[in-house]
Amino acid sequence: MLKYMVKKVGVKPIGFVEASPQCGIMALMTSEQKSSSHGKLLAVVTAAALVIVLALLSAFVWPGWAMNKGAGGTKQQPVASNPAPSPSIKAKELPQDSSPLLKAMPDNVLGFARTEAAPSANWTVASPLEEYSLTYSTGNMSKDVTLVVAQWAGSDAAQRQYEMLTQALKGQDVATGGVKVSGTSTGQYIVKTDANKGKTATAIWRNDTVVFQATGSTDSIKRFYPKFPL
Repeated sequence: MLKYMVKKVGVKPIGFVEASPQCGIMALMTSEQKSSSHGKLLAVVTAAALVIVLALLSAFVWPGWAMNKGAGGTKQQPVASNPAPSPSIKAKELPQDSSPLLKAMPDNVLGFARTEAAPSANWTVASPLEEYSLTYSTGNMSKDVTLVVAQWAGSDAAQRQYEMLTQALKGQDVATGGVKVSGTSTGQYIVKTDANKGKTATAIWRNDTVVFQATGSTDSIKRFYPKFPL
């Protein structure tokens, strides 16, 4: 009787659940969704990996990219300074028996070459120990600079000569200041244009016991005196 009732009701043994057609469809959809999600994830990972590879290639293959980024911007190249012009003519040799003062006069100053050097007597009244007149030229006589240089036994006598020369200058001031050697003050300088439209100029300076006077065109003097080494 019990067996008949179980069979009649249709109760099935536990553990053997028969899936309905709807359950089969849901299971199939779940499998397809999982497969689709897995495919999308794989595509995203592949794309991300490709982006990383391209970035690395750009950093180390593309010229300068990685260095510029690391440096925080484009590095400015140093600007090369213009070299000092060389004289187009050769400096005249000094006599072998020249004094130390005359030998100290440079062969060249920028584009100016020493073309003449001889004893002079412009300042004889001031009793210098020695005095010379030199010409520095670029090859164009209109740009020549005439330099008179003399030395005294002491700086006081040289200072008196400097003051006498500067007081006689007429025209407009171009520059004035002090002369220093290794940080120590050794004299003064002054540059003035002439009273005739300022076409020519004179620079006078004292360096301890030596006095210099350079005359020439205003443009030549402005270039010459700052680069003169003494």
